[in-house]
Amino acid sequence: MNILRGMALLTVIVLLACSSSESDWKKADAQGTLAAYQSFLKDHPNNAHADQARDRIYALVDEQAWADAQKTNTLESFQTYLQKQPKGVHSAEAHDGIAAFERSAAWKVARASATATALQEFLEKYPQGPEADQARTQLQTLKAGEYRLQLAAFRSQREAETARAKLQARYGKELREVTVVPATPPDKLNRMESAPMTLEDAQSTCAKLKKEHRHCEIVKS
Repeated sequence: MNILRGMALLTVIVLLACSSSESDWKKADAQGTLAAYQSFLKDHPNNAHADQARDRIYALVDEQAWADAQKTNTLESFQTYLQKQPKGVHSAEAHDGIAAFERSAAWKVARASATATALQEFLEKYPQGPEADQARTQLQTLKAGEYRLQLAAFRSQREAETARAKLQARYGKELREVTVVPATPPDKLNRMESAPMTLEDAQSTCAKLKKEHRHCEIVKS
């Protein structure tokens, strides 16, 4: 008889415990907050709803981390999101955001250089996107140029390359890409030239160089 009473009492206790945990779960789920789910897990770590609580916690943390990344909207913020949530729901979006920032930075460098080589290298790495369209337009403009500036001539190719580097460093923005055309018989001189440009650009650039007492001659490509 005592055994039966003990079993009945145990059953009641179990039922009350189940009822209590189920009630706690419904309250936590109704609140839907990080604190509510964490509190439920603390009180009922082995409950049938424990895995659900963990999933809800992960989802809430993930959404908050993504919201923070979007709010800051920097390369570093998207990288931080991926470090915290490498398998997060928004990991693909974070990778896209990082790629966009890297592409934008690369485009600034290529655009500032304004040389055919820089633009082509940019397009090889980033063939898609709004920056790629701008790069193609700028490249077409460069290729459409029918004029070059002849800047100097040297018997020694080494001297020509040294002078080219100095001129590129000082007038790279105006001349874009300074090149050395190696001597070919019967011509014995290594000639230094600018990148192709329009006649208007060639005239204004050459005028600027001559004001600074530098040799400059406009030739048709």
